[in-house]
Amino acid sequence: MQEILDKALRIRLVIFDVDGVLTDGSLFFMPSGEECKVFNSRDGHGMKMLRETGVQIAVITARKSKAVLHRMAGLGIEHVYQGYQDKLKAFDMLLDKLSIDAGQVAYVGDDVVDLPVMRRVGLAITVKDGDPLVARYAHWQVPRRGGCGAVREVCELIMKAQGNLDDLLSRYVAG
Repeated sequence: MQEILDKALRIRLVIFDVDGVLTDGSLFFMPSGEECKVFNSRDGHGMKMLRETGVQIAVITARKSKAVLHRMAGLGIEHVYQGYQDKLKAFDMLLDKLSIDAGQVAYVGDDVVDLPVMRRVGLAITVKDGDPLVARYAHWQVPRRGGCGAVREVCELIMKAQGNLDDLLSRYVAG
């Protein structure tokens, strides 16, 4: 685990996939064709806390959904790349935009479409129910399933490695 914490210490940007990571991967469609998604509130709070430490957050997803735009706007996540079947293209654009090195990036994915990016970053992470091939290439597999608190664990791991977690949590138990 120390090797994972050492990698997490260098992270300045975390990129999350959506379906299977920020959600459990289920797709719900209204009769109108509009897509609905279920997000975990604890995951969202973890993302907010991580942003407070100065780590940037982005989303790269192959699908397009108004629900994703709405949720990310509510969390203050400005780097949202939707509709990218080739996630490396979005990844490269994001690195250029932020002037950041791939070694300072963590990527959390669950399926084979995430592998090209996962193989380039400093910390590749998958969820408990991630595809076995993806798990083979991940540096760390979160003990929780996608959409069920896995994102919160990723955020807390990075904050712990960077020495911010205890300070952030102390405000909730102080006084």
